[in-house]
Amino acid sequence: MTQKTRQNEGYHRMITRRGLIVGGLQATFIGILAARMHNMQVLQSDTYRFLAEENRIDVRLIAPERGLILDRYGRVIAQNEQNFGVTITREDTDDIDAVLERVSTLISLSSGQIDRVKRELNTRSSFAPVLITDGLTWDQLAMVSVNAPSLPGITAEVGQLRVYPYGPDFAHTVGYVGRVTKRDLIRVEDQDPLLRLPQFKIGKFGAESRFDRSLRGSAGNRRVEVNAVGRVMRELAREEGDRGQTIQLTLDAALQNFTAARLGNESASAVVIDTRNGDLLAAVSSPSFDPNLFVSGISQREYDKLLQNDHRPLHNKIAQGLYPPGSTFKMVTLLAGLEAGLVNPAETIRCSGFVELGDRQFHCWKRSGHGLTDARKSLTESCDTYYYDICQRVGIEGIAQMARYLGLGLRHDVAMTSISEGLIPTKDWKFRVHKQDWLIGDTLNATIGQGYVLASPLQLAVMTARLASGHNIRPRMIRSIDGIETSDNSHEPLQINKAHLDLVRDAMFDVMNSNRGTAYSSRILTAGYEWAGKTGTSQVRNITSEERARGVIRNEDLPWERRDHALFVGFAPYESPRYAISVVVEHGGGGASVAAPIARDIILYTLSNGLPPLDAYPDDQHLQIQELYNTLELRHFPKVNTERNQA
Repeated sequence: MTQKTRQNEGYHRMITRRGLIVGGLQATFIGILAARMHNMQVLQSDTYRFLAEENRIDVRLIAPERGLILDRYGRVIAQNEQNFGVTITREDTDDIDAVLERVSTLISLSSGQIDRVKRELNTRSSFAPVLITDGLTWDQLAMVSVNAPSLPGITAEVGQLRVYPYGPDFAHTVGYVGRVTKRDLIRVEDQDPLLRLPQFKIGKFGAESRFDRSLRGSAGNRRVEVNAVGRVMRELAREEGDRGQTIQLTLDAALQNFTAARLGNESASAVVIDTRNGDLLAAVSSPSFDPNLFVSGISQREYDKLLQNDHRPLHNKIAQGLYPPGSTFKMVTLLAGLEAGLVNPAETIRCSGFVELGDRQFHCWKRSGHGLTDARKSLTESCDTYYYDICQRVGIEGIAQMARYLGLGLRHDVAMTSISEGLIPTKDWKFRVHKQDWLIGDTLNATIGQGYVLASPLQLAVMTARLASGHNIRPRMIRSIDGIETSDNSHEPLQINKAHLDLVRDAMFDVMNSNRGTAYSSRILTAGYEWAGKTGTSQVRNITSEERARGVIRNEDLPWERRDHALFVGFAPYESPRYAISVVVEHGGGGASVAAPIARDIILYTLSNGLPPLDAYPDDQHLQIQELYNTLELRHFPKVNTERNQA
């Protein structure tokens, strides 16, 4: 018993020691925990309270309202309208396919739209809404809202949509906006956080693109309460952003609409420019397209139709289209010779219909020739042979210098995208590009606007404005930004002998008003509206000697794509020039028969500030003109109080 008692006492002491050790450890742990809690809750309470608040409150961007675009009279040509859309949130629905299928029975959804939504849902957070479609009508939105109980995860949204009320009229100048792409996001020069907002749209083309930063505005923000996984629970505060700036163009919506209607379905372009300040009053590329189709994403079917159209509606022919200027280039060659003192205006050259250079013949457009021809007659009747002669005296370098001085071969800085520089060739250019020496035949081709020479309708309009005004006119398409003028409109005089300019202008007057002029049938009879111009026809195919021997095939007998381009440049009124115009009709045939009548109608509309009276036309054309005007699809514009010819 004694031994057993001693053993029990030993076990008791051992258990007591262990209990003390465990208790001590527990007490130490509790003490450390208490000290840590005291440190966090008392000593560092302000710090952790701030951190907790930061986790609870999130600041998110609000997209600003995009700035308006106006025409020169304040008509809105790009605006924002209320936009109804539908979004889906992945975490709020168990069966995405079933929900999307039910939505498609209420509003039309293509398979492409559904596939896009599924891709975006897989790449975004489960609580982030993804746009299914927008641009819905109120009835469509109401239908979705009524069926909301059976559409888990679907939410009706109200936002803004960019709208172009004049449709195709300004497609190539104003352009359009579109969704931000990966390419937009990786551009180094543009790291605006607005670009990362879902469904935010930026300028993709035209003035919308060139002035996107100004039109975009600055973001607002809202403070929202979020839960542990970042889902928004409620909005705490909101600060709206600043609306984008208002851009006012120099273009006139009424004249733009008439010009587009007059070009009709031709593959063509026309530019009207104010000869006093360089304002572009009309700039149309035809055929056009509806920019509203691109705002929310054009369907592949519609896009393919545009791409497959041989008249290239997506191509900006105004500033991007390049064409051999044909005989509209002859004023350049003549002025180069006159200014260099190498051409006497009274000197006559005999045109027999062609000149020979080596074993090659260079033909005049008039097979029988023009006979004795001086400088003024050479432009009036557009004698090619005259220019074959004088260009050999002047040389390509002198011609190229005058061409650039008059605005050709330059990239004019207007608010459009993809502006072409054109091509005014020189000896160095040919050797650098083609590794060949310049030939005299190259000069003969260039002197009549063929060969390597290329110009855009915008450049031809600038050239004509400089000839008409005698000043270094520079084109502009932006009149003001938020009411502040973009230019002082000062243009220095051209350093060209006035007598030489007068000779060219007088010859251009004869083109329209002499019965031997190439565009006599497109004359204007209204007193004070008489005008001056120059026709041009540029070949797009080679005419062989065999074809010339048996007779050159007429344009109307050729396939459309092999016909000549028709060109015309002019200015009005002749006595006090205010407007210059260029018209290019791709594969239109003759400049006199196709381009000049179009230009006359446009310039008369410009001068008349509306449809001109029939007595502005020759008597035998009244019926034809009346029928033409009856077929034009014109918008009805109220008369404006401001004179168009004000600066």
